[in-house]
Amino acid sequence: MLSPIREIFPPEKYPDLLVGLAAADDAAVYQLNPQQAIVSTVDFFPPVVDDPYDFGAIAAANALSDIYAMGGQVLFAINLVAFPDNLDPAILREILRGGAEKVAEAGGVIAGGHSVKDKEPKYGLAVTGLIDPARVRTKGGARPGDMLVLTKPLGVGVVTTALKRGLTQPEDVAAAVASMKKLNREAAAAAQLAQAHAMTDITGFGLLGHAHEMAHLGQVAFRFDLDKLPFLPGALRYGEAGAFPGGMGSNMNYFAPWVTFAGVSELYQDMLWTPETSGGLLVALDPTQVTTFLTHCPDGVIVGEVIFGEAGHLTIDDEFLPVPN
Repeated sequence: MLSPIREIFPPEKYPDLLVGLAAADDAAVYQLNPQQAIVSTVDFFPPVVDDPYDFGAIAAANALSDIYAMGGQVLFAINLVAFPDNLDPAILREILRGGAEKVAEAGGVIAGGHSVKDKEPKYGLAVTGLIDPARVRTKGGARPGDMLVLTKPLGVGVVTTALKRGLTQPEDVAAAVASMKKLNREAAAAAQLAQAHAMTDITGFGLLGHAHEMAHLGQVAFRFDLDKLPFLPGALRYGEAGAFPGGMGSNMNYFAPWVTFAGVSELYQDMLWTPETSGGLLVALDPTQVTTFLTHCPDGVIVGEVIFGEAGHLTIDDEFLPVPN
């Protein structure tokens, strides 16, 4: 589907487009001058929680995350809104307030937006950020021997699906909402300080889908230690109840050829295929930089390592992964 666009805009004709359609990444990067480049991204989706304010904040944090995944800083954002004309406008006001306060927390500003009528509410942002071209962090670049650090727990997809089915406990929903609303700003700053080799944020393709993209673009393989992977409260329980979104099966069907599970139960396999919303960053770091990263991002967890192997291949097992000194 993208091939006509690539044909119209061949990369060799646009040398200032540092990150575009040539390789899948989290945001576009366009160089303005030797010291500055623009980072641009867009994301929006239907509600994942019931509270309008929380939905707005989650959707905004999710869109802002792509700027952080490239190592950039947020400048401003444009609202993207689809809203039914038979719903109370107060609901939309709360959605927009949630998004605006999250943009303000990121140090940015809402500069406008666009809305359309639709049968289902949808909200998100088009975000513009800034970065030094020499400090751009892409999905590619992981090196054998690097450690893999994840900055948020997994399981948002099953918790929100369980919420729709009336299966959740309030404290589990609150934990998932807090995780989704948390900005990846701290994690991105820590990655820059620790001179990360590569990173991405974990969203719709789930941990394994986004990890495959990182490994493929870096021409390396990843190994994850199942025992180290963090999950949100209640997530495994809701997984046992079968509260998986439809995207879980789609991710599995597409990415399965690149994944090997070693003694991993079907439940955990399904959890790792499951889409996330506003997930954390997955960061590839030199072992000597892990302490620096964790000092500035204490929520990070070492979950695996980068190894030699078939480009894009992932292995998930339960062997003990030593923590570097």
